[in-house]
Amino acid sequence: MIQSTAMPRLGGAARREAKRTSRAAVQPARPWLHTRASGLALILALLVLWEASARLGWVQSQSWPPFSAVLAAAWRGFTDGELSLPLLSSLGRMLAGYAIGCSLGVAVGLLLGGNRWIRYLVLPVLEVIRPIPIPAIVPPLILFLGIDDALKIFVVALASFVPALINTMAGVLGVDDVLLQTARTFRTGWTRTMLRVVLPATLPAIASGLRVAIGLALVVTIVAEMIAGSAGLGYYIVQMQYALRPDAMYAAVLCLALTGYTLNRLFLLGEARLIPWMGRG
Repeated sequence: MIQSTAMPRLGGAARREAKRTSRAAVQPARPWLHTRASGLALILALLVLWEASARLGWVQSQSWPPFSAVLAAAWRGFTDGELSLPLLSSLGRMLAGYAIGCSLGVAVGLLLGGNRWIRYLVLPVLEVIRPIPIPAIVPPLILFLGIDDALKIFVVALASFVPALINTMAGVLGVDDVLLQTARTFRTGWTRTMLRVVLPATLPAIASGLRVAIGLALVVTIVAEMIAGSAGLGYYIVQMQYALRPDAMYAAVLCLALTGYTLNRLFLLGEARLIPWMGRG
């Protein structure tokens, strides 16, 4: 008699690990250029080129300090508060305007996407306002709002409002008609249909709009502070330019780049938890 040898049962964690191992064995290794390490290597190479161009005299300019001097200025700015306080000030205005603009944008986008008559009424006005550059409306708004926080928060809210609205409305218009017909079959009211059917189906589009808006919000905050500022990172950059301190100016720009990258990564992490089926990295 041939006795069959029974394989021991694996636990859930062991089975998942075995599947990952088998997939890793089947899938070929990705080329190095197709990984994020290649992007980091390019950034490092550019920074080394920056340092060498200043140290070796390739760029003859008092406004082009070595990258090491910029890092030293950034460290001093964060330790003594000269750079960290303007950054926190700008982030506060940006997040306030971003929250207001995106909340209104999503709400109005749901309304326009769900009601054809309101959409026909409002869309022409939106198409007239949307192409106007935000910096162009800052000077007229100074006459009404002054140069305090109200101006910055308003222009940030306006910049965040448009992409949130456009993407939300497009998401609503792209909802599968089967879902809407099913809601009508069960005699679900308009408000309940929007909250229970349309809104969950529109979440990926809304997330795309919010992600675009967060980058615009940061840019508009800095531009508004440069044009009509008395505080914040944008005002600090202009002041360092006038004071002929290029190392501190570039340190602020570097801080701004890292802040934008961090906000984007944090947004993607939250998106991966709340909307995992989008599959972004």
